[in-house]
Amino acid sequence: MFLEHVNLVVTDLKKSLSFYQAAFPHWYIRSEGAGDWNGKPRKWIHFGDDYHYIALSDHGEGINRQLSGHQIGLAHFAYVVKNLDALIKRMQLAGFAIDKGSKHPFRKNAYFIDPNGFEVEFVEYLSDLPHERNSD
Repeated sequence: MFLEHVNLVVTDLKKSLSFYQAAFPHWYIRSEGAGDWNGKPRKWIHFGDDYHYIALSDHGEGINRQLSGHQIGLAHFAYVVKNLDALIKRMQLAGFAIDKGSKHPFRKNAYFIDPNGFEVEFVEYLSDLPHERNSD
C-alpha cells in the first residue's frame, strides 16, 4: 500500500506549481484541465511522476488553518528525500525559505510553507534501521 496523491485546493496554480517544481524537479504535469466542481469553475493540474502526484485545483476560498493553532485540518505532509541539503538549496534558489527544521541523530528535517499555507516537511533518514529512524 502507498499514498498515490494528495489533492490541494489552492488560490494560484502558477505559484503553487513553482513551489512543487522546485521541490521535485524530476516531476512533470501528468494531466491538466478545467471543469466545474460543486457548481464553481476551476482549473486543475496533476503534478508528479508515474506513481505519485499532487493534484492542485484553483479557486480556493478563504485562508488555510493556522499552523501554530489547534484547529482541525491538515497539519503537514512529508516527503522522504535522499539529499536534504540539495533540496534546501533548490527551494532557496526558487525563493522559498525554511520555516523550521530539526536535527536528530538518525534523521534531519526541513519544513517549508507553500504559497497557500500548507506546511510541507522534507526528511532525510540517516539510518536504515526503523527503530533508529523512528525514535524520538
